[in-house]
Amino acid sequence: MKDYVDAFVSAFNGTVSWTWKSILFDVPWYLNYFWGLILISILVWILEIAFPWRKEQSIFRKDFWLDFFYMFFNFFIFSIIISGVYEVIGLLFAQFNITAKSLAIVDMSNWSSPLQLLVFFVLLDFVQWFTHVLLHRYKFLWNFHKVHHSVKEMGFAAHLRYHWMENVLYKPLKVLGVMILGGFEPEQAYIVHFAAIAIGHFNHANIKITWGPLKYIFNNPVMHLYHHAYHLPKGKHGVNYGISLSLWDYIFKTNYIPEDSGNIEIGFKGDDNFPKSFLGQNSYGFRVKK
Repeated sequence: MKDYVDAFVSAFNGTVSWTWKSILFDVPWYLNYFWGLILISILVWILEIAFPWRKEQSIFRKDFWLDFFYMFFNFFIFSIIISGVYEVIGLLFAQFNITAKSLAIVDMSNWSSPLQLLVFFVLLDFVQWFTHVLLHRYKFLWNFHKVHHSVKEMGFAAHLRYHWMENVLYKPLKVLGVMILGGFEPEQAYIVHFAAIAIGHFNHANIKITWGPLKYIFNNPVMHLYHHAYHLPKGKHGVNYGISLSLWDYIFKTNYIPEDSGNIEIGFKGDDNFPKSFLGQNSYGFRVKK
């Protein structure tokens, strides 16, 4: 038991220390996710202000500051809280001889750096796409995912507005994806992580971008707005599940873009009764009536 407690405390303290050092610019700039998130957010927000898609939407749209808090809570605060738990789980796996090598399907450690990054990016994005589908398909999971869909005016900060349980659901599957690659994460993986943040911010921004012919590969604000549409096609649990890539939606026929005016109602049936506060939203999934 002592080993588990020590592992939990060590991981927790390590994450706190790294986050604090990031704030103080005491880590390599390319690994500084704290200021990297702020920089990306400011740049995308400036584009929203300069080139607004929905011109009637305020610069400080509805729930702007709530979503701003969600960004830092989900990306840093909760990561600190949960870091020790993941370390303990890793030790438990080791007790049963479940290691990266035992689950590995592909070993890409000797591949070229560009190919490593590409495979890493595509595999993790597919894992997140699949998880996203599950969040919409099963009611228990949907009750947590409603937090993200409670956004009524879309903007960049809505990207990281989600229930903390989604961290719990996404992280193990992403780790599994890495283990399939022999537990190998490319040295330049920070490029993939920052790219995912930037694409996610763009997808939720009040900007009309479709990327031209690349729309069949990369997700975009027009496509993702319809993911948040209040009125979905009949019989559909959701559409446009893509995180960074739209590719999966076109492959599995979950794509849906009937028009591109941007003037649609977003949310879900019954969202007028959904909690408006951070605490209310993050306890909702546990107390919702069956």
